[in-house]
Amino acid sequence: MNTFEVIKTVRLTEKGTIQKDKFNQYTVIADRRANKVQIRQAVQELFKVTVLDVRTLNVRGKLRRQRTTQAGKAPDWKKAIVTLKKDDKIVLT
Repeated sequence: MNTFEVIKTVRLTEKGTIQKDKFNQYTVIADRRANKVQIRQAVQELFKVTVLDVRTLNVRGKLRRQRTTQAGKAPDWKKAIVTLKKDDKIVLT
């Protein structure tokens, strides 16, 4: 997998902004097949930062039903919480 396949996007949430301010942590959505080493290398290559720690978790997609008897399901995805060195930042503009 190349770098752009490993990291899909950076997730911006209220909890994520608190983590960014307090702990210098960012939440990224990664490919489900990627491991921690690949995620670390991809973030360092894309954003030119130093990664100290990577924590991952697989998030199950929610079951959905809207005005129909047929149920649907949102896709499963992988969340990675990346801790950066004290002076490093990811600019999200």
